[in-house]
Amino acid sequence: MVVMSTAKRPVNLSLNEELVARARSLTDNLSGVVESLLTEYVAHETAKREAQDQAFKQTISSWNSFSEKHGSFADEHSTL
Repeated sequence: MVVMSTAKRPVNLSLNEELVARARSLTDNLSGVVESLLTEYVAHETAKREAQDQAFKQTISSWNSFSEKHGSFADEHSTL
C-alpha cells in the first residue's frame, strides 16, 4: 500500500509513558515511526478484511451453485 504525502495534523494519543520514553531514546522521529507502523497495520487489516470478504463471496457462490444443482434441503421437509 502506497501512502501519498498528504497534509499532517496533530492527534492526541494516550500511550504508556515509559514506552514512549524508551521509543524516543531509539529514534529522533517518533511521529515517523508511529506513522510507518500505522501504515503497515492499515495495509494488513485491509488485506485481511478483503480476504475475508472474498472467502464469504466464494462460500455464497458455492452454496448457490449447490442449491441450483440439488435444490434446498428444506424442500424435502417442508409442510407447505
